[in-house]
Amino acid sequence: MKFGRHLGRRLRRWSLITAVVLFALVALLNNWVVNNTYSYIFDDWSLLPDNDVGLVLGTSSYTRSGAANPQFYGRIHAAAQLYQLGKIKRIIVSGANPDSTYNEPRAMRRELVKSGVPPQAIYMDFAGFRTFDSVARAQVVFGLDRVTIITQRYHAYRAVFVAKKLHMKVVAYAAPSDEIGSFTRTMVREVLARVRVVLDIYVLHTEPKFLGTPQKVDTDNNPPPDTDG
Repeated sequence: MKFGRHLGRRLRRWSLITAVVLFALVALLNNWVVNNTYSYIFDDWSLLPDNDVGLVLGTSSYTRSGAANPQFYGRIHAAAQLYQLGKIKRIIVSGANPDSTYNEPRAMRRELVKSGVPPQAIYMDFAGFRTFDSVARAQVVFGLDRVTIITQRYHAYRAVFVAKKLHMKVVAYAAPSDEIGSFTRTMVREVLARVRVVLDIYVLHTEPKFLGTPQKVDTDNNPPPDTDG
C-alpha cells in the first residue's frame, strides 16, 4: 500500500515535469518563429517592398458555422489591393483541392476577379495542402526566389519562417481579419503548427506532398494555363 502511494506520487511528479518541459519547449519554439520573422511582416502597404509575385495562402471561404470567413475575404481584399497599387504583378492562389466539392484556389481566383484582378494575372496552385507545401511549391514548382506572402499576421510568422529557411527573399503583408484570441481553436492550432514546421525543417526534412511539373510565372502579359492540379 505504501509502495503504491510512493509510486503514484512519483508518477504525478514526473508527469508534471514532463508537462512543464513540453510547455516550455512549445513556448520557446513559438518565440523563435515569431522573433525570427517579425521584421519581414508589414501592416502598411506603403512600406511593403515591391515584388513580382504575391502568394495568397488558402483557407475556406466559410467558417464552421457556415458564415462568410473573414480570414478568407481579408486575404482576397489584401491581394487585390496590392495588385491594384502595383505592389505585385502576379498572384498565386495556393490551397487545398481534395475533391470536386471543395476547391480553395478556384474560390480565391473567383473572388479576386470579382475584386478587379484580371484572370490572366492569377495562377492557381491546387496542391497547397499545408502552409509548408504552398511556400515550398512556390519555390520548386513556380520557380520563385522572392515572393510577397499574403495572409493574416498570426499565420504569416510561420509562412515567412518556412520561406526564410528555404533561402527565399520574402516579405509578408498582414491581411485584415477579426482579431484572433490567444486561446481560440485557431490560435491553439497555429501554436502547434509552428512547432510542427520547426520539426519539418530541422528534424523530419519534409518535402511537399506533391510537386508535379514546373510552371514558370510569367510577369509579362501572357495568361497562365488554367489547369486542374
